[in-house]
Amino acid sequence: MTLKSLVTAASLALSSDAAIADDSAFVEFKVLKPEIALQAAVAAMEHCRANGYQVGVAVVDRFGITQAFVRDRFAGAHTIETATRKAWTATSFRSSTTELDLATRPGELAAGIRQVSDALPLGGGLVIEEGAGSIVGGIGVSGAPGPDIDDVCAEAGIAAIEDAIMF
Repeated sequence: MTLKSLVTAASLALSSDAAIADDSAFVEFKVLKPEIALQAAVAAMEHCRANGYQVGVAVVDRFGITQAFVRDRFAGAHTIETATRKAWTATSFRSSTTELDLATRPGELAAGIRQVSDALPLGGGLVIEEGAGSIVGGIGVSGAPGPDIDDVCAEAGIAAIEDAIMF
């Protein structure tokens, strides 16, 4: 989903009668259990390792708070910050960081996102959604020789927990 369609969808959701009719004082949401977050992180790391890459992997909850982090034995020190920021960015902006990279380049409407202190619009960060489409977290991978490969490893992490989150 593009950033433009995300903004349109959010505007429609905010203006819908269902959103206005909700008079409850509470909001209900789902987050991953720590064991599931760790399972996704380890699976992403192992996928990268099997392909010869040493990476760090962060999984955050729907609010961007780190739930799990794993770093392979030879992954660079930078992977701790980079993977965490990628996961936070994907969750915060509800978009893959690869899509955000394209949407926030100089001259693009959303270029200002690059000025947000923790935002890192660089491939390797994906949103984790449960079966009904609600965001339950994000995963970020750092350390492969390209952000496209980081994306593939993140996808493998999500695939490893798909049965548990697609109810």
